[in-house]
Amino acid sequence: MKRIVLFLVTNLAVMLVLGIAASVLGVNRYLTANGLDLGLLLGFAAVMGFGGAFISLLMSKTLAKWSTGAKVIEQPQTQAERFLVDTVGRLARKAGLPMPEVAIYDGAPNAFATGASRNHALVAVSTGLLQSMSESEVEAVLAHEIAHVANGDMVTLTLIQGVVNTFVVFISRVIGYFVDQALRKEGEEDRGPGMGYMVAVIVCDLVFGVLASMIVMYFSRRREFRADAGAARLLGGPQPMIAALRRLGGAEAGELPQNVATSGVAGRPGWMALFSSHPAIEERIAALRQESVGL
Repeated sequence: MKRIVLFLVTNLAVMLVLGIAASVLGVNRYLTANGLDLGLLLGFAAVMGFGGAFISLLMSKTLAKWSTGAKVIEQPQTQAERFLVDTVGRLARKAGLPMPEVAIYDGAPNAFATGASRNHALVAVSTGLLQSMSESEVEAVLAHEIAHVANGDMVTLTLIQGVVNTFVVFISRVIGYFVDQALRKEGEEDRGPGMGYMVAVIVCDLVFGVLASMIVMYFSRRREFRADAGAARLLGGPQPMIAALRRLGGAEAGELPQNVATSGVAGRPGWMALFSSHPAIEERIAALRQESVGL
């Protein structure tokens, strides 16, 4: 329930901020007496598309901590905490990164990395993962997350999300305008967008939003293969990562909040593969075995 409330409140706040920004910039006046101003509409679409994506990125660490209850390890108190901090530090140095924040949260086996940039990242591990894996397997999972950070995956996916969001907003409103014009009776005075525009925009936002999700999830799955390969390079071979993936394959992966779901080491397959943020474990292991030829 906490996650749902947080998700709704955050999205409402983001939409309010973007609405104010669009109004201040004047790009929300794309429907004029002379028709559709495509330049202003593109500006509006960019504000709404990229704005939401980048606000989410900037808030990613804070939202991740709130939604998972992750506690950042300031001073290690246990052997497990010391192991996590030392391992993340060593892997980060090897990858040429500054030390990320390290956190633990209660939950089934999973881990994630997030943050607005490579220099301000968070790596979090669940208690379930620590309890169900050996130290070498946990190290492989941490290497996978450090590889995500080193690859700049959070920023890359944000840019992709911004692009597809912009196209969804732009195309939906263009279609909505023409639908509205087609439904108007001959000689009817143009008093702004009618019901046809509103309904068409909502339907198109939903339909194109689904297609956009498929595109984003495709790139998310590509990122997982790259992060697995990056982990293998950090560890000097693919076997630790393969062992960790096999362990995850035999466990029920913990569900992550939507804002960090694509950054987890494991994810539940979607009802269709096109909507899954993570490839199947078997595909990832096969890719690692093929990657080992080049290591």
